[in-house]
Amino acid sequence: MYAFFRPLLFRLDPERAHGLTLAAIRLAGQAPLVRSVLRVMYSSTDQARRAFGLDFRNPVGLAAGYDKDGRGWRGLAVLGFGHIEVGTVTPRPQPGNPSPRVFRLPEDRALINRMGFPGRGADYVAAQLQGSRPAGLVLGVNIGKNKDTPLESALDDYLACLRRFAPLADYIAINVSSPNTVGLRRLQSRAALESLLFGLASERQRLLTTTRQPGQLPILVKLAPDLGDEELDDALAAILSAGMDGVIATNTTLARQGLRSAHAQENGGLSGAPLTRRSRAVVAEIVRRVQGKLPVIGAGGIMSREDAQAMLGAGASLIQVYTGLVYAGPGLVKAILR
Repeated sequence: MYAFFRPLLFRLDPERAHGLTLAAIRLAGQAPLVRSVLRVMYSSTDQARRAFGLDFRNPVGLAAGYDKDGRGWRGLAVLGFGHIEVGTVTPRPQPGNPSPRVFRLPEDRALINRMGFPGRGADYVAAQLQGSRPAGLVLGVNIGKNKDTPLESALDDYLACLRRFAPLADYIAINVSSPNTVGLRRLQSRAALESLLFGLASERQRLLTTTRQPGQLPILVKLAPDLGDEELDDALAAILSAGMDGVIATNTTLARQGLRSAHAQENGGLSGAPLTRRSRAVVAEIVRRVQGKLPVIGAGGIMSREDAQAMLGAGASLIQVYTGLVYAGPGLVKAILR
């Protein structure tokens, strides 16, 4: 079915096509009969995993960025995901960067985006997460800072989101690695990252103590694929010293080697097949360096079942897809699990 619809979707502006697709899946999630049919169509055998204190029915998740405002996650859940990560969410609404800001690179099976965290803000997303949740689904919320918040005040934005989503999320992901918010990646330096993460760890402890919320509310940190060896060492040292619970590797890349598509030199983060080898290598390197102290979610360039197997083989505890869905369609999750 997707092979029929994809050429039609690819005639539309990428952002508009994504909006229509997300609206359709949101409606599907609200219709019990449609939801039941889709659940049967995309059902697969559970392949239970446990990571950072949470139980996952399978290792395949949806990466942040697909459902920024939490509008379609209940519908997306019927496609077979073990977890869904909503966001990136900022405390206040913001429009993001000017359009056009998403570009397909079909010859390279890739996307470039420079969205800049557009969204309706934390209060709106929190309202979307209220209520019932599909059985067995783990829900994560990816958080970031507003564009106009100075780096020296970034902790305030992350704390505001942590407080807002602590009662609603199974885990929180800290986005300090998007290339589309000016200066954000500077938060991956050791001093800046330690300051940010120790502040979040302290607030998490306060929240868990004062609300008597069960569990530990795992906090994960999403890293860029473009870090050098020393930069990666510094980031991991900060993550470990602050007592964070896991790493997501990787975000989009600024690299542009070997691309053939017309939009190859657009500014923004590159995702998809050109990132496959790099993200897998980063995951393997993180796994080697942390020596079992942190689970890693592998993300970036997972376009097929073989890519998924290779990422898990590199040591990832779980994986996440996004651009693969654009090119392979919603059957990708079932194909991987098969």
